[in-house]
Amino acid sequence: MSFMYSVLKLYLDIFQLLEDDEEQDPAYDRGRKRMFSREIRSMLYAFGDDENPLPETVSLVEDITVRHILEMTKKALKVGRPGKISVEDVTYLVRRDPKKFSRVKELLLLSEELRRARKAFEEDEFDVLK
Repeated sequence: MSFMYSVLKLYLDIFQLLEDDEEQDPAYDRGRKRMFSREIRSMLYAFGDDENPLPETVSLVEDITVRHILEMTKKALKVGRPGKISVEDVTYLVRRDPKKFSRVKELLLLSEELRRARKAFEEDEFDVLK
């Protein structure tokens, strides 16, 4: 299963939880499949942890991450258009945190740069085929 699929699945789960508008059941955390374990292990190692961090550490970091995503998603749904989250909603939520705000701006610029590069590459590829 790809990382992107895992992220999309997580967002679908989050939207389902929001749609149900119920408090999260503690049993959900215990029974939930760990989707980001490999990535979190790599990140922990990159930040100086052991190559094989404790499973409890990985689980804790994942729980914190999922809860943060859930909170941000709920907040973004409240500030934006009903049922839809936009980049502007997320930017609005982090506007008072200089580190997060600058990172969002950096990622948006990088995304735009990649989009232009792909477009230029596709145009060049199309010209070569003529």
